Amino acid sequence: MAMEIFALVTGVLFLLCEIRQNNLMWLLQAISGAASVIVFCNQGLYASMGLNIYYVVVAVFGYISWKKDEVRSGGESIHLRRLTLPVVLWSVIALAAGTAAFIWILRLLGDSMSGMDAFVTVLSVIATWWLARSYKEQWLLWILADIFYAVMCAMQGMWWMTALYVFYTVSAVYGFLHWKAEGGYVG
Repeated sequence: MAMEIFALVTGVLFLLCEIRQNNLMWLLQAISGAASVIVFCNQGLYASMGLNIYYVVVAVFGYISWKKDEVRSGGESIHLRRLTLPVVLWSVIALAAGTAAFIWILRLLGDSMSGMDAFVTVLSVIATWWLARSYKEQWLLWILADIFYAVMCAMQGMWWMTALYVFYTVSAVYGFLHWKAEGGYVG
């Protein structure tokens, strides 16, 4: 339970930095991700565990990408890229194919909620990639993923993680509205 609380606290701090587009978010994402790896592993939710390993790795890419965008945008606080139709189409294909593949793998591993775990994991991978690329629509993916994560965690009796994902859902709505109102496009 202590690791769940630690993941909750570092996850909240990460999200607050994400909304403000503060580069400290990437360090907090790595720390929260590492804590969540342990929590999800202990619950037998292996896709979510793997997703958090991905979060730790992508934090490095995101930090570098955002630093480049910061230079290009002249230091504006919110620097966005325009989401294109090819990105959306590839994301939909990746979501469908990735979910199907993960369900099969997770069933072999004995994942306790293979269908939901697979779906939210693949959706979260795409949302994180969209975040690293600074698409404001990443928040819409997070709203959906976080709702499913909250339900999955509640079904597993992981109440601190449920609270974290409820907070993430509400914050994702705010994040989308904030980025939409404050964002300026780069490149």
